[in-house]
Amino acid sequence: MNKIAQIFQTLDYGPAPEGPEQAIAWLDSHGRKFGHFIGGEWTKPGKTFSSDNPANGDSLADITDGTAEDVDAAVKAARAAFKSWSALSGYERGKYLYAIARAIQKHSRLFSVLETMDNGKPIRESRDVDIPLVARHFYHHAGWAQHLSREFPDAVPYGVCGQIIPWNFPLLMLAWKIAPALAAGNTVILKPAEFTSLTALLFAEICERVGLPKGVVNIVTGEGDTGAAIVNHPDIDKIAFTGSTEVGKIIRAATAGTGKGLSLELGGKSPYVVFEDADIDSAIEGLVDAIWFNQGQVCCAGSRLLVQESIEERFIAKLKTRMASLRVGDPLDKSIDIGAMVAPIQVERVRDLLKRGAAEGAVIYEPDGMVPAKGCFLKPALVTNVSPANTLVAEEIFGPVLVAMSFRTPEEAVALANNTKYGLAATVWSENINLALDIAPKLKAGVVWINGTNNFDAAVGFGGYKESGFGREGGREGMGAYLKPAWEKTLKAAPVAKAAPAKADNPLDSGHLDQTAKMYIGGKQARPDSGYSRPVHDPAGQLIGEVGDGNRKDIRNAVEAARAALGWSTTAAHTRAQILYFLAENLDYRRDEFAARILAQTGEDGAGEVALAVERLFAFAGWADKYDGAVHNPPLRAVAAAMIEPLGVMGIVAPPSRPLLGSIALIAPALAMGNTVVLVPSSQSPLSMTDLYQVMETSDVPSGVINIVTGDSVSLAKTLAEHDGVDGLWFAGSAEASTMVEKASITNLKQTWTSRGLYYDLADRRFEGDYFLGKATQVKNVWIPYGA
Repeated sequence: MNKIAQIFQTLDYGPAPEGPEQAIAWLDSHGRKFGHFIGGEWTKPGKTFSSDNPANGDSLADITDGTAEDVDAAVKAARAAFKSWSALSGYERGKYLYAIARAIQKHSRLFSVLETMDNGKPIRESRDVDIPLVARHFYHHAGWAQHLSREFPDAVPYGVCGQIIPWNFPLLMLAWKIAPALAAGNTVILKPAEFTSLTALLFAEICERVGLPKGVVNIVTGEGDTGAAIVNHPDIDKIAFTGSTEVGKIIRAATAGTGKGLSLELGGKSPYVVFEDADIDSAIEGLVDAIWFNQGQVCCAGSRLLVQESIEERFIAKLKTRMASLRVGDPLDKSIDIGAMVAPIQVERVRDLLKRGAAEGAVIYEPDGMVPAKGCFLKPALVTNVSPANTLVAEEIFGPVLVAMSFRTPEEAVALANNTKYGLAATVWSENINLALDIAPKLKAGVVWINGTNNFDAAVGFGGYKESGFGREGGREGMGAYLKPAWEKTLKAAPVAKAAPAKADNPLDSGHLDQTAKMYIGGKQARPDSGYSRPVHDPAGQLIGEVGDGNRKDIRNAVEAARAALGWSTTAAHTRAQILYFLAENLDYRRDEFAARILAQTGEDGAGEVALAVERLFAFAGWADKYDGAVHNPPLRAVAAAMIEPLGVMGIVAPPSRPLLGSIALIAPALAMGNTVVLVPSSQSPLSMTDLYQVMETSDVPSGVINIVTGDSVSLAKTLAEHDGVDGLWFAGSAEASTMVEKASITNLKQTWTSRGLYYDLADRRFEGDYFLGKATQVKNVWIPYGA
């Protein structure tokens, strides 16, 4: 019997190795030793470390460990190149991006093989997924470059961008960051992961070959200290980081108060929800892709299986059968399903986590069969008998480990899915499209795949909620992340608020009747927990009123009320608009009273400010049902619905000036988009906003949607920044206090906007549009397949 007939009879595994010769020849052409690519030139190698093949432990090349001096040289080269690069027409920049895309396509096999040798992922994934997507991103952003001025009017590039990428998708992460940065007119310094620098260095050679102007792209290799030098360099205007949540928090703290742009794409613990009406066989194939793609070393890996109880037993049995057929081995073999982990330290980390989970009661299943004795290999694992508190359920494992739990009802599925500090991606399997589209918006994740998983495209944004970071990569929102309003460069320092020449007030001299303005929490007037009040003075120093002196407990109560009112986000946009219109109408009805209050507090005519506040409420009432999403058409049989969603609970600390407009201009866009608000009004002039709750009570504003806590702005801002129940925080105040707010926000990586001591004239009409609307929302992309 011939060999082919034997194979068909036995169905034995037959290897299909990919030749590494071209990749080896490229490495040899560089003497297996690399310096940096700075200013269009290759530097001499410095102190090096080895980049190893995780499948066999062999050294592939020696990579230079970048120093602070190397980073500084790269920043200077990028700064020197920025003026001419950003001055090019979008068409000219687009031509370079197009040339890069073509060159990557031409050398796609070399990139694929080199990526697999350096990273350990199966060649099928590098060849069929990663490298085609890399080319797609450069093609897509070549088009964006030419159309920026039309689609992003009055926007300018940040300048010099520092970019730090991980080792799980080395070249794809590079494309996600460099393509939009260059399209926008920025120049970049990119640091690849120390484990996987080789394809970034090959990309640098491509930049040389296509004639990209010197200094536009700089590649600096190195370990953690090199990345820290990039983050902390004072002449870098934006940082983009993909990696662990722990490092993301360090970067958030390091950039606080610097004014640098920041995008963070961090960890995940993504739910994979299977309902009883799902096509089970398809869902299992999708699950294989969700968790064992790239050995589970994927930030959006579907690592938490939630399967409906009625089909759990059958689903788990079929899944184990499928796991038994997964092949683990040489990643250059085109028949292999699971390749090598990136490094021995990752293997040990996964094993340690499995031991901890088992000690907590988890049952771990691994299929029979052997893995190669040499190299960084692990079997696929399925974990059952766990509660949500188990380490393996709560922690990101970043390995080929799937954790399974069951649910009974859709409501329970949503609760389990959202029971995590992360919010990167989620998958829903159901043949009932009504059910799937009902569940998708309820999942706190930046990407939701329906009846599919791991769909990516340059036209569709990707990024997370909560501790999975903020900012998006890909799509319109990813393009916008590398641009900022041109007028921000002209902002000047805010004038220092002059304190009234107040006398030392005796708390017993405030009158016979207590007329202290109360706080407003959960739709009710509330006395301060402290039991103390704060005097409010006119410009001459005369006492004109008192307000409660709010503290940490008042903020806690206000946040709880705001979270209880989050149903506001699902209220029809038309209804939200009507309520804002009604609020504006009732405020206008009492305009003379509010103008007099502003005059008493500030000594300035308040009529104009009241009129602007009414107008701003009208403006955002009009936006409530118009600032919405889009439907993308990626190059596969699916659409991706980009849904605009509110952040959730927003803390807003108003500026000291403009006691009415300063608060209205900030809370109106937040409310229009469906957020609930905890407002700290002007410390100096809070009475306008304590008067406003009387208007709110007659304007159908639901309880808890707006909560007002008076007191010291800075101390209350710190409490809001540290509170894990607050999803976003806006602070208008000094540079020092802004830095404090940004640092304190790392507890749950809430999104922040701070004025950094600069003067934002909130009366300007530029603030009645998408500037604050964009900061009050985030984009969720829901992928929906179609076709029989």
